[in-house]
Amino acid sequence: MRRWIMRLIGAMLAILCLLLGLFLWRPGLLLGLPGSPLSQSQTLAPSSLILDQQGRLLYEIMDPHTGSHRPLAFAEIPLPLRQAIIATEDATFYHNPGVDPVAIARALWINWRSGEIRSGASTITQQVARNLLMPAEERHAQTWQRKARESLLAYYLTRTMTKDDILALYLNETYFGNLAFGVEAAARAYFGKPASQLDLAECALLAGLPQSPSAYNPLTNLPAAKQRQQVVLQLMVKAGYITAERADMAYREPLQFASAPLDIQAPHFCMLVREQLTDLLGEETLRRGGLRVYTTLALDLQRAAEAQVRRHLAQLNEPTPDAPVHNVHNAAVVVLDPHDGAVRVMVGSPDYFDPSIDGAVNATLALRQPGSAIKPVTYAAALSQGYYSPATVFADVRSSFTTREGRPYVPINYDYR
Repeated sequence: MRRWIMRLIGAMLAILCLLLGLFLWRPGLLLGLPGSPLSQSQTLAPSSLILDQQGRLLYEIMDPHTGSHRPLAFAEIPLPLRQAIIATEDATFYHNPGVDPVAIARALWINWRSGEIRSGASTITQQVARNLLMPAEERHAQTWQRKARESLLAYYLTRTMTKDDILALYLNETYFGNLAFGVEAAARAYFGKPASQLDLAECALLAGLPQSPSAYNPLTNLPAAKQRQQVVLQLMVKAGYITAERADMAYREPLQFASAPLDIQAPHFCMLVREQLTDLLGEETLRRGGLRVYTTLALDLQRAAEAQVRRHLAQLNEPTPDAPVHNVHNAAVVVLDPHDGAVRVMVGSPDYFDPSIDGAVNATLALRQPGSAIKPVTYAAALSQGYYSPATVFADVRSSFTTREGRPYVPINYDYR
């Protein structure tokens, strides 16, 4: 009974949107429906290129449909991932007629109170309609006309496609960050494996990315990604897909990040550049292609730093009579130009594609103690303020300092000497 009521309300809203669209925007209401010139005139644009400071190629941002993008059949997409997306993006997906009347009413109230469009109440079907059936210049317009036509298109899709097919379209076309369009590409970009092998914890993490791929990127901001993963798991519990105990187990599961090999130089740097481009220009601009992005990176210095990282790690893990094996397998390097702060080198790990060390995680952005790297800054500040002079003597002896929490802290070197 509830389903028929929802459909009736949805039909009434669709008619209302149609009338509103005819009144506000008569010429363009039906533009973009399947079979119209818009859906048949899409052409491939030149790829965008990320270049170093001398114009040498670091990475080519290709159209996702010409590269490794591989749409999955609905049955190939793991059930926990489908459930996580529905719980997060559109809890009434299988019951609504393409639009969510309750969410629309709530959004109308919020927008009326604020005097501007702050909430869009977009369902999964509306997102598919917006991203696949609307031109780029209209897609991100914050107008009532666009919202009315989006709702009509969503209602049209619901009448002409099954819900499973609409959900598959969403999961195969959505951008998940880290150069990944679709769940198959996302599974390989973050975890180095096909989507069919994802477990609940990994599915929940991926389901939280579409809202803001750069803000929740686990490779550059793991705490934010984990918080978002927890929200997704809680929504799955609320929807009745999983128990609270299972959600807690998934949240506490350690994540192992990896990435499928790409033809890319300075991968951590390029991923960071792409995130900044998305924030500055928008995802649609990047997808259209044709950009030449000149960066501050010096490719020769980058390669030298990568080689030095590998050599130094090998030395640390080679036993000698004078020093033990340090069991160190990861390292990171950032080189800044002291004149303007430009990033010349960024090595986020010794191997971006090594899952055993979470190589895809950019350790240069991780929060950790600076160690002895801070000593020159500390001494320079002390000298410039006149607290010490070049003649000041410091005793190299074991010292204990009391922390704010009242616990003793004894600094030691990494070689325990």
